[in-house]
Amino acid sequence: MSVTTPAWVRGVTAPNPGPMTLQGTNTWILGIDGLVIVDPGPLDESHLLDVAMHGSIEHILLTHGHGDHSDGAQRLHELTGAPVSAWDERHVSHGEKLTDAMTLQLAGLDIEILHAPGHTMDSVCFVVSGEGESVVLTGDTILGEGSTVIAHPEGRVDHYLRTLEKLVQLSELVVLPGHGPMVGPSHRVAQQYLDHRHERIAQVRAAVAQGATTPEHVLAVVYSDVLDSLRGAALLSAQAHLMFVLED
Repeated sequence: MSVTTPAWVRGVTAPNPGPMTLQGTNTWILGIDGLVIVDPGPLDESHLLDVAMHGSIEHILLTHGHGDHSDGAQRLHELTGAPVSAWDERHVSHGEKLTDAMTLQLAGLDIEILHAPGHTMDSVCFVVSGEGESVVLTGDTILGEGSTVIAHPEGRVDHYLRTLEKLVQLSELVVLPGHGPMVGPSHRVAQQYLDHRHERIAQVRAAVAQGATTPEHVLAVVYSDVLDSLRGAALLSAQAHLMFVLED
């Protein structure tokens, strides 16, 4: 499957590159009749002005509440008047609280909300359809490259496995991730992520069988090749996986 997007999809990458954000946060601009913005990104005035100048913005949606995706939402609301909707009510501004399996009709598109906990409890994916074409926006649940951090306490491995199992059931959709390039097809990428997560769980099980009892010990055994810039996140991931193995 070649990875191409419908004509009603545009993307702008925020100027916040880094070890956790890759090239930067992807802000997705969708619409046939008006526009919907998914993940305004950080509070960066030039980026938000760029997004606002794309046209008449009808609504702002968040895949989750991490600041690199959501900090610019209130400012974009101020610039455009568009309401902000999210799973977590703390991030809702003049919009509505999203719920699992609800469908929004915005900007000429049908947008189905899929609750996707794992990376965070408030993570959602959006299956967006219009003019006979569909895509799925995954936030940090599936990235364009690399793997997702499941960081204790927000992240839970058991929740993430169930989310990936749900995404495997989707048809062949292009994935518009929160970071990195678009990828696809969605069911194949989700299966690759699921396989990787089971491999990681097996590694942690083996470490525990050999005597690992702390996240630091798991980090040393399983994540020995992690970059120094990612060691903090890797330690939280080690803790999440250790908890899953010990509770299983």
